[in-house]
Amino acid sequence: MKNEASLILHVVPMQEEHAELICGWKYAPPYNIYSWLPWEQMKALEVEFGDAHLRQQQYAIILDQHDQVYGFAQYFPLQHVTRIGLGMRPDLCGQGLGKAFVTAIVQEAIRRNPSNEIDLEVLTWNTRAIQVYLKSGFVIQDTYERQTPDGLKPFHCMVYEGPRE
Repeated sequence: MKNEASLILHVVPMQEEHAELICGWKYAPPYNIYSWLPWEQMKALEVEFGDAHLRQQQYAIILDQHDQVYGFAQYFPLQHVTRIGLGMRPDLCGQGLGKAFVTAIVQEAIRRNPSNEIDLEVLTWNTRAIQVYLKSGFVIQDTYERQTPDGLKPFHCMVYEGPRE
């Protein structure tokens, strides 16, 4: 297990090689729903970070002090809100690194739009992620169903309220 206290993460713009790398990540069930289409398909369809303009505007990579990729973030602009989406490299999940990872992403959201509220959506069954978000200063504000590729699913909307000790 890595030591979260010594972990220094920074956020940089996502490049095409990062996007291609992320498309190769495979998560174990039930988290495999977070896996992406193959890179060539994402690029051909111009979906999410397969769209060069969207990738430049909304996506970022999270690196450690040795420039190792830890994951990615999406900063989706809504009116007076920055909605974040994020994904950690599969082999790093469950190792106690989540709070440092989420904190780096939140700090970048604040840097980009300091007056915006910050929120995220998480499937209600994803208790591992929910615990990390709670420890990182988010609270559950709402629960609702929304359409996914697998049909209607229940989500929590969590809002950032500030750091927790």
